[in-house]
Amino acid sequence: MVVPERYGLGPIEITAISGTTVEMVAPVTGSGFGVSGCSGGGGVSSQGGGGVRLRCQVHTAGTVNDVMSLEVVEVRGTTAVLRIKPAG
Repeated sequence: MVVPERYGLGPIEITAISGTTVEMVAPVTGSGFGVSGCSGGGGVSSQGGGGVRLRCQVHTAGTVNDVMSLEVVEVRGTTAVLRIKPAG
């Protein structure tokens, strides 16, 4: 899934859906990266090659680079519904 360049991430790829948890990876396109939120099971770690891994549960939202909000709205089997919008 492609997000606007101003968010500092390249395309987000879903790598796993397990129960109510969605795991995603994305390349970092800006000079830094920060994430907060995804309470109830969120986290971030660096990957070789300038990428990040996110892990969020349903009904939790994270703020990425202080400019993008990413929320896992629901999981339907092997499909996840995400809501991505400007933070704030």
